[in-house]
This record gives sequence, C-alpha cells and structure tokens, in this order.
Amino acid sequence: QVQLVESGGGLVQAGGSLRLACAASGRTFSSNVMGWFRQAPGKEREFVAAINWKSDNTYYRDSVRGRFTVSRDNAKNTVYLHMNSLKPEDTAEYYCAASLSSRTVVAIKEDAYDYWGQGTQVTVSS
Repeated sequence: QVQLVESGGGLVQAGGSLRLACAASGRTFSSNVMGWFRQAPGKEREFVAAINWKSDNTYYRDSVRGRFTVSRDNAKNTVYLHMNSLKPEDTAEYYCAASLSSRTVVAIKEDAYDYWGQGTQVTVSS
C-alpha cells in the first residue's frame, strides 16, 4: 500500500519558520516529481512547489518564491518544504503529492499527480 505521510505542521507566529516533511512508503518515488499543494478554508487547493527527481529543477508559486524551499532525500524517500518568513496568508492544510508521469520537468497541475498525502495543518498567527 502506497502512503505519503506529511508531518511538521503547527502553529507559528508571522515571520517564523516551519519545515514540513513527506515520507513515502510502499514504493520508491526517487525517480518522480514530488510536489506540495495547500488548501485554505473556503478556497481551492493550489500548487505551492515541486521538485524533480534529480533536485535540479524546482518551481514555486509566486507568493512563496524566495521564502519557501523544496528539497528531497531520495535515500529516505522523503521530500521537504522549508518555509521561512511565514505570513498569515500561508495558513492552510498542506499536502504532498507524487507524480508517476513527471520525472525531469516539474508539474504544477493537480491532475499530474497520482498519490496524495492526508495533509498537515499550518497556521500562522499575526
């Protein structure tokens, strides 16, 4: 059974930092693009960041570029999202996802991803 399990969410003050982790089990995703998405209450889920299998191609949504960094450890089958200078508008449920079809070029659309985690809540207080 393939599982993606996120961790590291929590409550943080504006300007603070968090590191999210997404551990995969059941199969290896070391050759696949991994992504992070988020969904705030009452809003649609949106793309946040993605990284290809070699970690030489990453992409971020404009509002987090320069503050968030996506990374991965293929030996641990784990992808990370380092979030700095957090803002109240970053408050959301954060999901990691794995794409079976994307390997070198990162994908930003939800339908490119095949496996999803259950999410971890990030709340940024002002």
